[in-house]
Amino acid sequence: MSFIVKYFFAVLSVFSLIGCSSSNEVQSSDEGIKTKILLPPEQLRKIALENFIDGNIYFQQGNYVSAMKKFETALQYDTTAGLLYTYSKAALYNNKLNLALELARKAVGMDTSQAEYFDLLADIYNLGRQKDSATIVLEKATELFPSNQNFYYKLARLYQDDRPLKAIEMYEKILSIIGPEWNVLFRLVELNNKLNNIDGVISTIQRLLEIDPSNVALKKSLIENLLNAKRFNEALNQVDELLVLYPDDLELIQKKAQILFSENKWEDAYNSLSIVLNNPKVNLDTKLEIGYLFFEKSIIDSTLKPVTKNIFNKLDKDTTYWAIKIVLGALALEERNDSIAIEHFKYVTENANWNVDAWIRLGALYFDNKKYEEAERILLQAIESFPDNYAINFILGLSLAQQSKNQQAANYLKKAVSLNPTDVNTLSAYAYTLNQLKQDEDAIFYLNKALTIEPNDVNVIGTLALIYNAQKIFEKSDSLYERALEIKPDDPLINNNYAYSLSTRGIQLERALKMVNLALDKDSLNTAYLDTKGWILYKLGRYAEAKVYISKAVELGTKSAVIIDHLGDVEFKLGNKEKAIELWKEAIQLDPTKKEIEEKLNKGEL
Repeated sequence: MSFIVKYFFAVLSVFSLIGCSSSNEVQSSDEGIKTKILLPPEQLRKIALENFIDGNIYFQQGNYVSAMKKFETALQYDTTAGLLYTYSKAALYNNKLNLALELARKAVGMDTSQAEYFDLLADIYNLGRQKDSATIVLEKATELFPSNQNFYYKLARLYQDDRPLKAIEMYEKILSIIGPEWNVLFRLVELNNKLNNIDGVISTIQRLLEIDPSNVALKKSLIENLLNAKRFNEALNQVDELLVLYPDDLELIQKKAQILFSENKWEDAYNSLSIVLNNPKVNLDTKLEIGYLFFEKSIIDSTLKPVTKNIFNKLDKDTTYWAIKIVLGALALEERNDSIAIEHFKYVTENANWNVDAWIRLGALYFDNKKYEEAERILLQAIESFPDNYAINFILGLSLAQQSKNQQAANYLKKAVSLNPTDVNTLSAYAYTLNQLKQDEDAIFYLNKALTIEPNDVNVIGTLALIYNAQKIFEKSDSLYERALEIKPDDPLINNNYAYSLSTRGIQLERALKMVNLALDKDSLNTAYLDTKGWILYKLGRYAEAKVYISKAVELGTKSAVIIDHLGDVEFKLGNKEKAIELWKEAIQLDPTKKEIEEKLNKGEL
């Protein structure tokens, strides 16, 4: 059978299945004079079919210009949805997007029973970056052709950036049609990750493992996600299953220890990691990481210190590595064994005075765990060898500031600023310390410098507002607080500080109450927030309620002259004069500079 005959049978169905709407009047032009030639319908269809077949041959050869001409001629003799569709494809391949769109829309309008017409129309809209129109076409197509997976797939790709939940729905529909399929499930993992839907990620990875149950990387990914979801028992089961096959896999052993740590099963974790620690083939860096893991936990839980010390003593016997000596020195400091600590630190300064990273890591570890005194002691050792290191000066300054050693803190933070003058956190920390030293003008200078670098840093704006508020320059402080709330309306510290400022002036009290409630929603046990709410209630005349919140602040917090003074005022308003005087006396002992408290004591009343 010849090529032409094959094509004749292939394209004949377009006309016979779809039908046609034809005219027996054909336009003819001879030297500019248009005439109408009347032909019988059968002959018109024959001419149209011949041009249609020729057009398809050209199309298959990649000659889209000639194909378009043949299809255009065919349309003069006959009009069918199939012809419009084929002509539209040729126009699309010839980069005639507008023409292709017009023809495809006409094809769909004439016949909604052909899935490929909708497919082409959606593709043209997509190429023309008309995403919404493409979506509408595909949504209609899924209604008409509910078992066509191609439409669901294309819809999912359109949805996945802006409507990931709808994309997930489409991919799930595909799976319901074709069953488990790797690429589709992988797309679901990506989308659930994008939505931070850890449970969705886990269930999808489990479905992937049904397809490839021996995929170790996939199983490790499952373990990681189970850990993130705090589904520790399931994670442990997965780790144990893999350890049966790969008993020397260090990553798995560490994961098992991590899980056991999460469940406070320290002894079990140590037993698991002993395999690594006792293995001579395992490199020192890996063993050190395990040791650091225990050391970090020991800062929180002192019962782990003996185990931690045992690990590092064992490592110390196997090597003279200076990083081990630093940790042993830190442990000796905690035990108040200064002579041993000095011995270890001396070794480090003599053998590794060029390396600063371990000192920084150790100091930061103590600081992050609010062990400020320990961080100070470590970093004072480090500063002797590294007086010009930015990180050491910065963390040391912060550690001192947290202990209210503000003058010492300012010295190191000033050095940190000189070493890194464009770091916003350093500028802000130095400014805050200057504020504590009553050097407000200098503090304002450095805060404004920080804001030139990062204009929308809410913490910097809030600190600056706090200083202006203390100076009673309320117009500036209020403006800064309002600006901070525009940037981050739910920031608890900003809401609390602004609310307290309003309450001290007795203005906008209902608004202030809403703001401090927002802060307490974020941190219900924060003593400053509790005191602020109590003081607002006091200003509103709701003394019994005020006492509840301020009393709770006193119970939970460290002794504060301001908070105890507030409680004294509340007790006085409730008629408990003797209790009030007792509290005022306690407050003045905590801060003898509070003249307003002294005046109340002298008068014996508010």
